[in-house]
Amino acid sequence: MTSESSDRGALLLMGLTVSFWSVSWIVMKFMTVYIGPFDLVMMRYILAFAVLFVLLLVTRQSLRFPPFMLTLGIAVFQTAAFQCLAQLALMSGGAGHVVMLTYTMPFWVVLFAWVLLNERPKVRHVVAFVLAGLGLVAVIAPWQGLGTLTSSLLALAGGACWGLGTVLAKIMMQRHSPGVLNLTTWQMFLGVVLVWPMTLIIPQPPILWEPQLILGISYMAVIASAGGWWLWLSVVQRVSATVAGMSALGVPVVTVILAWLILSEQPTGLELIGITLIMVGLVVINRPTKRRRASLP
Repeated sequence: MTSESSDRGALLLMGLTVSFWSVSWIVMKFMTVYIGPFDLVMMRYILAFAVLFVLLLVTRQSLRFPPFMLTLGIAVFQTAAFQCLAQLALMSGGAGHVVMLTYTMPFWVVLFAWVLLNERPKVRHVVAFVLAGLGLVAVIAPWQGLGTLTSSLLALAGGACWGLGTVLAKIMMQRHSPGVLNLTTWQMFLGVVLVWPMTLIIPQPPILWEPQLILGISYMAVIASAGGWWLWLSVVQRVSATVAGMSALGVPVVTVILAWLILSEQPTGLELIGITLIMVGLVVINRPTKRRRASLP
């Protein structure tokens, strides 16, 4: 596989991942009247694990558990902590600002990748980082208030957990080269184990078993969780942690656009400027390097 085809393949996978996860935020907004946040997280992971486990059996891939400590680390920080911290932040803070604060995750990826993987940011990474950072600030508009301090800190902690989980996933790929389907399956299993206590500790409203809930959980489990995480780990396997983390900024961009089209939540002029800056940053971070372009006929 050439560098160009590898880049295009990773870009396609990331595009699908961004689409799946962006829609999931819209679905979660619709489902808040039917199910509690932690019940939703646990149920989506249970169903996602079941679907992925069946796929492992059908494709006759190894059922062996991946290296435990790294798999547990990925599940603790990226599968469980990120989701739970984001949900806790949403319970006490403004939804839009809290969601955007969680997407400081790519900046945490850069930091953790530098420390743990020695991925020193290159010039184009820094340029993309600055553009995306300015765009994120424009969308968040912190001068308008970020909700309670507690919710803001929870959201930031969630982004940091995602960033660390991404770097741990990259370490896993580099050291052990596990099957992506196998790793995703057991990650979902550990997600269930880790999130289940939260459903007992934090009171949840009664579940309303309506057709909308069943459809929503099906999407969240099969498409956003099973499919999305499988695609995401495939991206992490192909590109650096820094590039993967920065590419995840496409999620809030697409989410804002979908909320505009589906929920009639029209973005402000400043938000549109922020989205544009983030998109330019994504183009910069994902463009082929000079060395790759020189290798093309």
